[in-house]
Amino acid sequence: MNEAKKKFLHAFAKKYLLITLGCVLYPLGVVMFLQAGGLAGGGATGIALIVNQVTGWPTGAIAFAINVPLLLWGWKVFGKEFFFSTLYVIGLSSLLMWLTEYVFLTLLPAKYGHAFLPFTQNRLINAVTGGAIFGCGMGLIFRCGSSSGGTDIPVKVLKKKFRHISTGMITMTSDILIVACSVFAYKTDTLEVLFYTVLSVVVFTLMFDWVLYGGNSAKMVFIISAREPADRICGRVLGELDAGATFIDAKGAYSGEDKKVLMCVVKPMVYPRLRDIVREEDGKAFMIVSSAKEIYGEGYLPPDSAEL
Repeated sequence: MNEAKKKFLHAFAKKYLLITLGCVLYPLGVVMFLQAGGLAGGGATGIALIVNQVTGWPTGAIAFAINVPLLLWGWKVFGKEFFFSTLYVIGLSSLLMWLTEYVFLTLLPAKYGHAFLPFTQNRLINAVTGGAIFGCGMGLIFRCGSSSGGTDIPVKVLKKKFRHISTGMITMTSDILIVACSVFAYKTDTLEVLFYTVLSVVVFTLMFDWVLYGGNSAKMVFIISAREPADRICGRVLGELDAGATFIDAKGAYSGEDKKVLMCVVKPMVYPRLRDIVREEDGKAFMIVSSAKEIYGEGYLPPDSAEL
């Protein structure tokens, strides 16, 4: 097996392992906390939960039915790779959603004679926990270039048009519209249900964006120093931190002295060590630190990777 094929298989296996993990988390958050806690949700799942509340039909089957036409649209817009990975997500997550419902709402209660869901009657716990687990699962799925179908496909289309808006914010907007419709489905304690449902959507969005973008974030640091200490700092950054760096020649506007600007990008966990190195080598160095949300290049995202 040649090297290129090994890399392809490794990337393929890693992608579908993460997607599968996302598919496991997704129904756990929805069925065991949101649905069991009497809360609605966003997206196709939210629509399915509303229909489930009104009709009693299985949430997984409803979600699958909603996904079919939107999935065909996704194939047309994003291609067959997106289509097949999304089809995998829809099939596996719908199966796991149905299995979770069957085990905890039918099988275990019939065997032991008491209900297993909800775990708690506290809607705050259900909203926060369900939103967090759901958001984590969806973030993993989106990070791998796939989706769970449903309203995720229109969200990805809108992301292509409005590139300056995060995927999580677009998702939250559409979810809140769907959540507003849940008022008509949940007849008791309507305002309380609406409040905790919106809270679950906000928690979902925060977790979703954190999983989707968090792994790409880093600290971008400009270190302005005299030439000799700048060379020592650079040597230690390359050797001790295993980070790349770029020199920019500069001149002090007030002093007129020749200086060097060392620009480097480091992971947040490495940044404290970088500060120690600068202090040890040049206590008078001037540092400018900012957050870098998306980084493309070696050690980070590939330059040709799709926008998340």
